[in-house]
Amino acid sequence: MTQRNRLYPLLVVILSLFFVAGCGATAKKDIATRIEESNKPVITWGVKTDTNLFGLYNIQNQDIKGFDVDIAKAITDEITNGEGEADFVEVSSKTRISLLKNGNIDAIIATMTITDERKKVIDFSDVYFDAGQSLLVANDSPIENVESLEEGATVLAVKGANSAANLKKHAPQVRILELENYSEAFTALASGQGEAMTTDNAILLGIIDQNPGYRLAGEAFTEEPYGIGIDKGQDDFLEEVNTALETIKKNGVYDEIYDKWFGGLM
Repeated sequence: MTQRNRLYPLLVVILSLFFVAGCGATAKKDIATRIEESNKPVITWGVKTDTNLFGLYNIQNQDIKGFDVDIAKAITDEITNGEGEADFVEVSSKTRISLLKNGNIDAIIATMTITDERKKVIDFSDVYFDAGQSLLVANDSPIENVESLEEGATVLAVKGANSAANLKKHAPQVRILELENYSEAFTALASGQGEAMTTDNAILLGIIDQNPGYRLAGEAFTEEPYGIGIDKGQDDFLEEVNTALETIKKNGVYDEIYDKWFGGLM
């Protein structure tokens, strides 16, 4: 083998290492620094588009509306002094963390409960909404609360959420059928594939708001504090989000947004 041929594999390895290092540096770009250095900063938020009151796609206006969306806009305004823009990417309970870790979004604001298990993977802001898991049933259902679920009853939940695990603790006798999203879960309930649907009460109230004839069965049986998900290593951005959240709670902006979406419902 000539000297040139012997050096070629080594050169490939060296160039590959430089490429990997370069990609890692780009992926770990500090969000707070990017915002500060940009003339027109953009914060990309992962939001749900199938959750009435929190994040729902409006076909007529071709945009996403809801409590989470308005809170994200308010936080963006605070962080960027009104000079930035909030951009929104659709996420689901199953995809939101992977999209955050891959750098497709800067933060998740998508009815995500703060849990110890999730804290191992991502960081959370302070609590921005207090919810609790409940059951959705038809008005004529005999189910009054989680304790009245009979053995073998089918309860519908959504993949990627912690609803199924919570329900197993409180009603181990039931059968849980997990579907891709809230729309599919409610459709299954309406078509008789289950006796109840379970998720956070605020989300279920959004379904009731659009579908008369359904009710919550009893009080919430868990506490589900929602937090804004931010990737590990973005401490400065996390601090900015928490500061902005505290500000909008103090200046009345948070209350205005809350009343807009939940006035009279909660």
